[in-house]
Amino acid sequence: MTKHNIDVAEFEKIALTMRKEILEAVHRAQCGHPGGSLSAVEIFVSLYGYKMRHRPQDPDWEDRDRLIISKGHCSPVAYVALANYGYFPKDELLRYRMYGSMLQGHVHSKVPGIEFNTGSLGHGLSVANGMALGARLLGKDLNVFCILGDGEIQEGSIWEAAMSASHHKLDHVCAIVDYNKVQENGPTNEIKNLEPLALKWESFGWNVIEADGHDVRALIAALDAFEKTEGRPTVIIAHTVKGKGVSFMEGNFRWHGKAPKAEELKKAVAELEHKG
Repeated sequence: MTKHNIDVAEFEKIALTMRKEILEAVHRAQCGHPGGSLSAVEIFVSLYGYKMRHRPQDPDWEDRDRLIISKGHCSPVAYVALANYGYFPKDELLRYRMYGSMLQGHVHSKVPGIEFNTGSLGHGLSVANGMALGARLLGKDLNVFCILGDGEIQEGSIWEAAMSASHHKLDHVCAIVDYNKVQENGPTNEIKNLEPLALKWESFGWNVIEADGHDVRALIAALDAFEKTEGRPTVIIAHTVKGKGVSFMEGNFRWHGKAPKAEELKKAVAELEHKG
């Protein structure tokens, strides 16, 4: 839940741990999506460590805030975040994508803390809208967050959902775009130009906040601004770097869904520890 005393050093320490655990999990499985997981680390830390009302020991708590991870292929960052915030033992990460493990390749509601199965892109914002409308009908004061990939928002269904959220004045919905500007096959703006992205969301009636997606203070300020907004949904355009923290992965679309080999993992972890 929201904290008033922000220990940025502690958040950064958790982010460093998460990056290493993401790489280790994907390496063990020799499959997964490291690039877009590394870009979203601070987003997850800011949500679980600061803004969201949640109870790891009671993941089905009725009055919890909801988080829909629409870019469901980035399960490594989701699972690592849940493990770091106490939803299940970290030992479970050793079985990521293994046969019989609950930690499947795309986020799955069998995992404590995962609200909805995603993987097929473009559906998460509609689900978030439905949850917010349901909470309104029940008289519940809870927030619904939805993490979107930038390649994902090329899907028409996202903009249908954006129109609906604005029409229904869903001020308890906060979409967060992990705007790392790289998708599976290359730069997003070469595949389908997203700009002017902020103006697009504004034209759909949304409150738009742009932030450095790797600056915890900036993300916290954006999340606080969302909670003060009334009468319309909010989107936080979080400017991030694909593969953040590892020089040979940063901005490289080939690491969208490529697992590091042993030497690559060693090099990546050493680099992260040096920066940390």
